Amino acid sequence: MRLCYLALGTSIHTQRWINYFVDKGYDVHLVTDVPYEYKTLQVHLLKTYTTSKKVGVNKSRILNFLIWSTQIKKRIAKIHPDVLHSHYISSYGTLGVFSGFHPLVATAWGSDILDEPRESTLVRKMVRFTVKRIDAITCDGEHVKERLVSLGADPQKIKLIYFGTNTQQFSPERKDDKILQTLGVTGSPVVISVRKLEPLYNVESLINAIPLVLKEVPTAKFVVAGAGPSEAKIKGLAKSLGVSGSIRFIGDIPNSELPGYLASADIYVSTALSDAGLAASTAEAMACALPVIITDFGDNGKWVQDGVNGLVIPLKSPAILAEKIVYLLRNPEIGKQFGIKSRQIIEEKNSYHRQMAKVDEIYKELLEVSKK
Repeated sequence: MRLCYLALGTSIHTQRWINYFVDKGYDVHLVTDVPYEYKTLQVHLLKTYTTSKKVGVNKSRILNFLIWSTQIKKRIAKIHPDVLHSHYISSYGTLGVFSGFHPLVATAWGSDILDEPRESTLVRKMVRFTVKRIDAITCDGEHVKERLVSLGADPQKIKLIYFGTNTQQFSPERKDDKILQTLGVTGSPVVISVRKLEPLYNVESLINAIPLVLKEVPTAKFVVAGAGPSEAKIKGLAKSLGVSGSIRFIGDIPNSELPGYLASADIYVSTALSDAGLAASTAEAMACALPVIITDFGDNGKWVQDGVNGLVIPLKSPAILAEKIVYLLRNPEIGKQFGIKSRQIIEEKNSYHRQMAKVDEIYKELLEVSKK
């Protein structure tokens, strides 16, 4: 089977999705506007119109969209795929529809459905136009599916597919004492956050919780990974609260090293204000048998039952977050049991290979229908 993806090549989600089908022996192509080199497939880079002050950002985006639409049609005509698959509905999904190619699959990532259509009338109209013209849509949360239907998608065309976790790669066995030594946190209980430093993930709530935690557990250390537009603000907040010495800001962690960092921590925290299905990093922490504390949004409560395999807290609740962190730090055996149960859930319900096998079946079904 020959597959063509329209997607952000630098995203780990795109890379994992593509790598499964490359490993399966399919002929895979990627069309993207972001330079990225894959050794195992052909990447077709879209030419981008350079933004200028005279034209403005919005007009430049429209020009790029029009330019890319033409380029994509030509690339697809040359590639001649069996299936075209767009990732992120409000951008590549619409470009996929404009290509006129079928069968077309699109995957919702979360913000493209949950946030952007609410923030912009133009985006909302574009998404409505797009979801009505796609042959199959995948998403990783029931609340995302409901939102897709409210935007005009045919519920019969929506398939629940999780991004999946490689439980061999993400495992408690990946604990690495060298990482703790390098961070200077050996012998201390470690709380880790790996969400991006941008408003959506509200890492400020964790920073505000830290002084409260340190009053009860002075030896606790906090590893804050990720980068983003809120980085300076978050570091400034930590400094103003006098807790910078207890935090290790380490920037983005290469995906190959992430299992070691997660498995070497004691508690995982996600303070996100919005998630599609289960966040990949949360699933990976669960696979590493970490006790997790996550916010009560979307499908989170379906994956983490409060007090059973983790703890669920309200949005923007630093005091409650601090209380839960202290509880787990003082009750490590309970945290250990949470972690064991969470890993079992990921192995049973969020296996990377099982989820991608479901996608393979979608491709085959669409291809069969298209041949009739």
